[in-house]
Amino acid sequence: MHVVRTRGRSLVLAAMVGLVAGILSFSLIERPELRRPAGVPQLVSVRQLPTSANVCEPGDEALPEQHSLLDRFGEKSVYAGSQESGQTGVITRPPTRTIRDMDPIYSSVAVDLNFDEVVLMDNNNWALRIFNRLDNTPPGVPFTQPKRVIQGPETDIQYNNGIYIDPKNGDIYSVETDTGDEVVVFPREANGNVKPARILETPHRGFSLAVDEERQELYVGVQHPPEVAVYRKGASGNEKPLRSLQGESTRLSDVHGVVLDQKKQLMLVTNWGHVSDAKVAGTGRFEDPSITVYPMGASGDTSPIRVIQGSRTQLNWPAQMALDPDTGDIYVANDIGHSVLVFKETDQGNAAPTRVIKGNRTGLLNPSGVFVDKKHNELWVANFGNSSAVVYPLDANGNVAPIRTLRSAPEGKVSLKFGKVEALAYDAGREQVWVPN
Repeated sequence: MHVVRTRGRSLVLAAMVGLVAGILSFSLIERPELRRPAGVPQLVSVRQLPTSANVCEPGDEALPEQHSLLDRFGEKSVYAGSQESGQTGVITRPPTRTIRDMDPIYSSVAVDLNFDEVVLMDNNNWALRIFNRLDNTPPGVPFTQPKRVIQGPETDIQYNNGIYIDPKNGDIYSVETDTGDEVVVFPREANGNVKPARILETPHRGFSLAVDEERQELYVGVQHPPEVAVYRKGASGNEKPLRSLQGESTRLSDVHGVVLDQKKQLMLVTNWGHVSDAKVAGTGRFEDPSITVYPMGASGDTSPIRVIQGSRTQLNWPAQMALDPDTGDIYVANDIGHSVLVFKETDQGNAAPTRVIKGNRTGLLNPSGVFVDKKHNELWVANFGNSSAVVYPLDANGNVAPIRTLRSAPEGKVSLKFGKVEALAYDAGREQVWVPN
């Protein structure tokens, strides 16, 4: 497909047009009567962003309750070239079908212990959803209605992930992973399409948050180039970090979780194992996933005190972590392992977890966020794969059923987990569309 240059945005438009056209071409798989012979170009529909819009951010108009990047596309025609004739034509017909997950996809969870509320980060619909802590979705009920939703273009919420709740005033902190490069802070009572009380600009690809309440410092875990940046807790705007942990000696690699042990003055970090720096050629490589441990004040190119890494750990895309400060247990949301792994923070090397929550009774599917509630001795887990959060006793082990399940979609739902699709391919032989995510 050839896209004609429009208002100096040819490269961006071409990428977005290719993305949407590819996703919409899924429709051909289920509508054989509309499909052309295998091997022939299968253009279904192309839509163009308004030329004044930033392709990575919402526009100025209000968004509906459920929205995604596809909502940002207007109804204008797009010029595209035919691979058969080489001529440019105008495409005006609507898509045959749109594939899109309308339900929430939860990437993180935090509990406000003062107000008995749980906050879930909806990465799919760019929203924070607040529920009562004891909400429980019974079998046969499609979903549980949240008591408040923070959502809309004014919120600056996009591909957000990590959450932190201020233990005193209930302020909600959330970090944006991709297009926004910022931490947004909302007051506890925030609801609807409201502006954040404060915005802090952070490095690109921030994923996780932790706070040292004693020193009033905010820790931001960054995927790549891997880094843990530390700011004043009250920082805003383009304020620079107080310090930063980054460099080859740190063994940081695609950071996805940060947790602090203020009693022992330790910082623990989960790493996916993908090492890369887009600014430096030849730096990309893969390592085993790991948990690395540092002094809380570590900065610069500081080596970890110890590393948990190896085949016995069962770590597989370890995401966010939570700590029981009394027992020293660290709880790891193990995404691709569909499990929660429990280690001692004193573990090192190729150590097996002391407990594993996993199995068909657990309700776990691509868990991404965890929260330890010491007040009620409960463990919360946010599932990226099935629009739910599940709750277990803090000492849970094995294939155990949750004591409560909070669902935002019907039972048995498996999320599309498209996230931010950046590429796709069409297999003409199998007539399948492949979407890396």
